[in-house]
Amino acid sequence: MFGIDSSELLVIVIIAVIVIGPKDLPRALYKVGQIVGKAQSMARHFRTGIDAMVREVELEELEKKWAAQNKRIMEEHPPETLAPETAGETGALPAPAAAAAAGEVPPFVAESAPASEARPYVAPPATDGPPYVAQEPVRKDDAAA
Repeated sequence: MFGIDSSELLVIVIIAVIVIGPKDLPRALYKVGQIVGKAQSMARHFRTGIDAMVREVELEELEKKWAAQNKRIMEEHPPETLAPETAGETGALPAPAAAAAAGEVPPFVAESAPASEARPYVAPPATDGPPYVAQEPVRKDDAAA
């Protein structure tokens, strides 16, 4: 603790008992504890502020780095060259992907079903209430009556 050995701490306690006196020593130790607590609180607050400033600077640096990488990637691959590789020379999409693009088949079905099995997607009818009727459980006592 603060680079003080036990023998040095013992000397400090003995001098404190002699100078302050055994009667006022608890009150003095209480005041010293309050001062040390306030100093630790201020140091923690200062450290938190410094850490927040460092995090903000790091985030700004990362945002600049990401923006530069994004700009480089967009220059290397313009948006018109990002078409699917499965389009071929004609630019036509495969059957499941074309059906999904047209809104006929949900995307998860279009990805998993072969073109021969792709069926048009039909949304379930909208209802005002729940799709089932909730029933209370039947007790043995109610069934007998």
